[in-house]
Amino acid sequence: MKECSKSIARRLADVNFTSRYFVGVGVDIGGKPDPLALYQELFCRMEGVRTWDWDDGDAQYLASLADDSLDFVHSSHCLEHLQDPREGLKNWLRVVKPGGHLVITIPDEDMYEQGQFPSTFNRDHKWTFSVWKQESWSDRSINVFDLITALGSAVDVIKVEQLISTYRYALPRYDQTLSPVGECGIEIILRKRPPAEIAAKGRWQRTKQQPSQELRQHLNQHRLDLQTLKQNNTGSPPFTDDSAL
Repeated sequence: MKECSKSIARRLADVNFTSRYFVGVGVDIGGKPDPLALYQELFCRMEGVRTWDWDDGDAQYLASLADDSLDFVHSSHCLEHLQDPREGLKNWLRVVKPGGHLVITIPDEDMYEQGQFPSTFNRDHKWTFSVWKQESWSDRSINVFDLITALGSAVDVIKVEQLISTYRYALPRYDQTLSPVGECGIEIILRKRPPAEIAAKGRWQRTKQQPSQELRQHLNQHRLDLQTLKQNNTGSPPFTDDSAL
């Protein structure tokens, strides 16, 4: 319940969400009734986010959204409801601009379904997910790493995290998402590589433009500091001086 809302405090503690991931204009797939738009003002570089739900069309295809049209895609607990999550994720990546990000949360099969499928906690779940397992108790299980690999070379994997910080392993079988803090999920953050980066086999296309004079002075001083440190320690192996302080 309110899975997007639960994530906000955690995400605000990670500067990447405000400076890189939620930047520009995006879409929140399956956002009702807990949309990311409720918290737009907290992410200072987010210009806008559209909530996409049943009345907008099938989330598996996003048929009315053009290729490379959005800066980011967010989805909290929608992928498990799709008939084909592989096709769905492919289309979610399709609508993101090169350099944009996908931020996706899905339930972890051992933290949420807890060994029973069809899910006793949400009958509409069509798939279960794990970060990666050689074998699963679920015959509808998808490994996240396999799911991402199928997207090909356009994907830069930023993070795959099992959200265990508020999970209580000592409890008996219970839907912990009913609590105000239990997330029971996996968070996936992907970046869509620009074409030139794909052609360079993932090598970043760094700018050739020089930074400002002040920044050059500071960055060059870092190099000078290191050179001075090395020169002053010539002939002195590191971590051998254990004399009294």
